[in-house]
Amino acid sequence: MGAIDDIADGYVDQWAVLEPIGATYIGIAGYDDKLSDLSPDGFAARAELDRKTLAELNRTQPTDERERVAKEAMEERLGLALELNDAGMTTSELNVISSPLHAVRSIFDLMPLAGEEAAANIAARMSATPSALAEWRNTLLLAAQAGHVVARHQMLEVANQCDIWTDTAGDNFYPLLVERVTAANPGLSAGLVSDLERGAAAAREATSDVARFLRKDLAPHGKENQAVGVDAYRLASRHFLGASIDLHETYEWGFEELARLESEMRTVADKIVPGGTVDDAVVALDAEPARNIEGKDAFRRWMQELADQAIADLHGTHFDVPEPVRRIECCIAPTSDGAIYYTGPSEDFTRPGQMWWAVPLGVTTFSTWREVTTVYHEGVPGHHLQVAQTAYRSELLNRWQRLLCWVSGHGEGWALYAERLMDELGYLADPGDKLGMLDSQAFRAARVVVDLGMHLELEIPRDNPFGFHPGERWTPQLGWEFMRAHCRVPDENLRFELNRYLGWPGQAPSYKVGERIWLAARDAAKARKGADFDLKSFHGDALNLGSVGLDVLQASIARL
Repeated sequence: MGAIDDIADGYVDQWAVLEPIGATYIGIAGYDDKLSDLSPDGFAARAELDRKTLAELNRTQPTDERERVAKEAMEERLGLALELNDAGMTTSELNVISSPLHAVRSIFDLMPLAGEEAAANIAARMSATPSALAEWRNTLLLAAQAGHVVARHQMLEVANQCDIWTDTAGDNFYPLLVERVTAANPGLSAGLVSDLERGAAAAREATSDVARFLRKDLAPHGKENQAVGVDAYRLASRHFLGASIDLHETYEWGFEELARLESEMRTVADKIVPGGTVDDAVVALDAEPARNIEGKDAFRRWMQELADQAIADLHGTHFDVPEPVRRIECCIAPTSDGAIYYTGPSEDFTRPGQMWWAVPLGVTTFSTWREVTTVYHEGVPGHHLQVAQTAYRSELLNRWQRLLCWVSGHGEGWALYAERLMDELGYLADPGDKLGMLDSQAFRAARVVVDLGMHLELEIPRDNPFGFHPGERWTPQLGWEFMRAHCRVPDENLRFELNRYLGWPGQAPSYKVGERIWLAARDAAKARKGADFDLKSFHGDALNLGSVGLDVLQASIARL
């Protein structure tokens, strides 16, 4: 390890002090009783750390190719973080999936429940929630007064989420968390139980206060138009991809890719219902009892079995999976937001990588043909292999690379690439499972079109392959209509998805655009190496770079 690695490792230590929530998220011990400073001063301190570290990197030369990649990756990430901060996009961040509010709520999901210390940490963190959320409310208000503010619609949707999290008929998150802690600790002292109950009541009330604040105080400042415009979108896209792309070419490619996938779906559907449509095939698949699972616990067990089987099959054949990475835990999330996501292991792997499903309220039946590809996306060879292997490679990657560097286009692009790879390897030979994968891919292609179209308020091509409102300008209503026409997603999930796109510009396209760049990198390596190209070696070499911006990825792979 050289000077670049020393800078990176030092950054992690300083960052953890400023980001206790993040420290818990990546599994650094010692911060589980604290919350991050969400005041303007807290944001400023984190930005100053980025500035100071960038200056150190600029003065330091890498000693070898490995450090060169580390330096390029860190400069790209910290540089973009500062651009976002200076543009007011960090302090004003608020949407239905990513904000300090969501970080505060979700961090409890990753905290251990058993033991007096674990219970005391949860009690302390819940007790600190009112202060942290009050700091955040002030940060949002000051940012709004300076002209940095999101659309009013996002504020109201997040307020609705707060209502669900605090409703006794909804998620009732904090009181139920106390029940889970006390169930895990039958002999807990009365004093600590009282601390937990007081903390839960305070955190619950603070979350309700956020809902009132968003509706009464912040909403009057909110933008009416949900489109962010080209300048903000271009910056957000660079952040999520780690690459600069031609936004208009990508928009046009989204139509082409969706049309290609839907054509392939029709071919596969004919194998399920000869002469039938894709919708006929979906009806037939949903009617098969063997493809339906009743109950959340049964569905979680099915996910776990499939994830474990994929690891067993792929290790030693197509990948070399390190021993600690061969463990993944499938979980039902304690909220009902409708999201599916992965969280990485702790630094010491005592907490494994986890696949989460936040099941919408009322949903009790699950169609496996839709979700086989989801397990591969979130598990192995998708996120779990990528993230957990990166965390394990201490002999190749510094601590910042292993724990903190995450680029959505790299990670989500790899996970979509992993879905396609499993088809190439024969794991989606069943027509129903193949249709599920194609439907998932088409869903991601459709949102390339919708996300770019809505935020840039683009004209819908007059010759678009679907005959969809030719010549009109995109609006959220047209986005809803397009997604409903091209996605087989329940309305309650799709509403969340559309709100996510409107509040998180540039993130949703990073999946399909990231996959596109991963495929281009593989094709370039094949062309360069010819008969010497080996797919297993390509995957190993690429993943051993860690999560990097996609421009850095392509340049680094070209040098291998």
